[in-house]
Amino acid sequence: MLRDITLGQYYPADSILHKLDPRVKFTGTLVFIVALFLVKGVAGYAFITAILGCLIVISRVPLKFMVKGMKAILFILLITMAFNIFLTPGTVLAHWWIFTITYEGVVLAVRMGLRLTYLVIGSSIMTLTTTPNALTDGMESLFAPLKVIHVPVHEISMMMSIALRFIPILMEETDKIMKAQIARGADFESGNFIAKVKNMVPLLVPLFVSAFRRANDLAMAMEARCYHGGSGRTQMKPLRYKKRDYIALILTAAFLAAAIVLHIFGGAWI
Repeated sequence: MLRDITLGQYYPADSILHKLDPRVKFTGTLVFIVALFLVKGVAGYAFITAILGCLIVISRVPLKFMVKGMKAILFILLITMAFNIFLTPGTVLAHWWIFTITYEGVVLAVRMGLRLTYLVIGSSIMTLTTTPNALTDGMESLFAPLKVIHVPVHEISMMMSIALRFIPILMEETDKIMKAQIARGADFESGNFIAKVKNMVPLLVPLFVSAFRRANDLAMAMEARCYHGGSGRTQMKPLRYKKRDYIALILTAAFLAAAIVLHIFGGAWI
């Protein structure tokens, strides 16, 4: 199950999305998130679904690979939908004991479920089609104006890049430790909640030790290479916009305009 987490992973493929400038993809992702919370009604969500489907096809990343990443938030998704269904007042559809299902609750649960699902998949497209180095360079370039107010843009981008790199590594390390502990007789499934938490101790202790060791090795390697932050540093491959990037920005602006129109004239959720 841990291998199903796709956050922070890069999927190599020969697609137009992989070739786009990371700044364009970062901007497009932000616009997609804004549009996702702007649209309303069946027409709006149908529009978002069509656009997301087109992006998945263009990215050439298997849909099965993206859906696997949803397993990590499945519990949060179900809890969110359950709270919306049972705690939203409105027209009663069903009632049993202390549970009441309302029409407004079902509508809100479906809406929030779609938003959360599309949010994860839409964000995954950016990380799956962009290498961590390119993502770091893109973020640093986009937020460069913040240096005027002494915001450490390079350091923040570097930390996010390292975090994204460490996620799949730690997941793989967790999987190896868990298999080793199971081979030694550890049981992570049986028992009540408190017992399961106690059973996780043999897993968490070596995982934290491994994480700190990796962090220390990385810090020593950066010091050995005389890393002293972003001041005066240059890039081996400077980012430059190309024709396809300008076309993508124009399409992104058109997408945002369409989302605003659907927000105004899209009608209520049915």
